[in-house]
Order: sequence, then C-alpha cells, then structure tokens
Amino acid sequence: MSDDTPTESTTQPARRAIPRLVLVCGLPGAGKTTLARRLEVALPAVRLCPDEWLAALNIDLRDEATRDRLEREFWRLAQRMLALGQSVILESGFWQRADRDEKRAGSRALGAAAELRYLHAPLDELYRRIEHRNASPAPGDVIITRADLELWFTMFEPPDAAELALFDPSTIP
Repeated sequence: MSDDTPTESTTQPARRAIPRLVLVCGLPGAGKTTLARRLEVALPAVRLCPDEWLAALNIDLRDEATRDRLEREFWRLAQRMLALGQSVILESGFWQRADRDEKRAGSRALGAAAELRYLHAPLDELYRRIEHRNASPAPGDVIITRADLELWFTMFEPPDAAELALFDPSTIP
C-alpha cells in the first residue's frame, strides 16, 4: 500500500459535537457578560451581545426599536450558525419566558442543544454592581438608575425549577 492511499480515518467525515445554544438570562448587573465571555472561549461559541453591538454602532442602548430589530437578526444568525454546527451564546437577558421557550424550541428543531444560564442576585446587590459600573462607564455605557432597575425587576420573569428542567444541562460549570 502506498503512503498516499486513503485510510478510513481520512475518508470518513469528522464526527462533530452537537452545537449548543446558550441563553444568558438575568437583569443588568447579574454578571451576564462576564459569564458569556468565559463560555465563548470554553465551549467554543460565537457570542452575540446586543449592548456591545449597539455601542459599537453608536446607537443609544435604550433605543428599544433598534434593539428589537437587532435581537431578531441575532436569532436569525444564531439559527444559521446552529444549523452549520456552530455553538452560539445569546446574551440578551431573556426577561420573558415566551422568548426563552421560542429559542429553546427553535434550537431543538435544528438538532442543537439548548442551555439556559440564569444569573440571579438580590436587587440591592445588582444595584451595588451597577453603581460601580456607573462610576466608570465605558464608551457606549448607559447610566442605570435605581428606579430603572426597580422597574425592570417587576418586568422580569425569572425561570423556575420546572422551566430550567426543560433545558439541557450545562457542559461547562
């Protein structure tokens, strides 16, 4: 047999890991970006963060219409990447159960795993972290007030144990 004869290992397609969609869920100050940045390297995965994209495009982070359009485009892009075998982290906060359900179902329909990373901290701790961030804002950061956070806290639908059980277990602690 010559050295250039294909062997079974060179003729068989490489077996790929099942792609994962990771939803990073929580309010401002919960640590979503810190976790998502760690996971993007550890998985590896493509991380899509609307706050970073809006800031990079010099768009007001409170422009809800643009944020909604961007998040819809992120979801389209995420579905395409999952279909191609690429894991994706969506770092949108996922405040509503219906949004989390939609992403979980869409991911599974593509044969991908769906993971929910819920980060929780008490309101006072969230605001302590936000005050620290407010003291030295990065370019594009928005100052968040205590009133903002209190309002958002009432709008947030935290996942319960039953919902968390619908998602795949985390592969990386």
